[in-house]
Amino acid sequence: MTTTASKRYRCNHAYIDGANLHKGAESLGWQIDYKKFYVWLKDKYRIKRAYIFMGYRPGFGKMYARMREAGFLVRFKEVIVTPDGKIKGNCDTDMAVRSVQDVYESVFDQAIIVSSDGDFYSLVEYLKGKDKMASVLSPYNNCSTLLMKIGVPIAYLNDFRDLVSFI
Repeated sequence: MTTTASKRYRCNHAYIDGANLHKGAESLGWQIDYKKFYVWLKDKYRIKRAYIFMGYRPGFGKMYARMREAGFLVRFKEVIVTPDGKIKGNCDTDMAVRSVQDVYESVFDQAIIVSSDGDFYSLVEYLKGKDKMASVLSPYNNCSTLLMKIGVPIAYLNDFRDLVSFI
């Protein structure tokens, strides 16, 4: 019989809010080195798959290629431009559906959610209730109070900046 402690590190998946990750690091004055980030996720959380969800924008092909080369499974959503000129590629639903589908198909043991966005409250609560939630990894120096209320471990990416950023 597998204990909960040993089960946590057999086959874990990361589900990454790409815009939140990028904007969080940028707001702190640094950039993610995706190769280092993937290796760190594998070492720290023993992930087998790392999905990164983001809006697709022409002209960023080299960055997308670097993400794939690093090991990420990149999932795109078509972006729209709002009347005030902002680019929106909201992938929250895609990320939630993928993770719930993976729970249903029993393809991972524990999830790491990379986002500080309170919109993922229901997902994190669901994963915790299914004993599938390892940690929330916040790209900002703060995290939604909704996520903090759930009582799952929360780590702050800035604490690991030297390990996951361009130096």
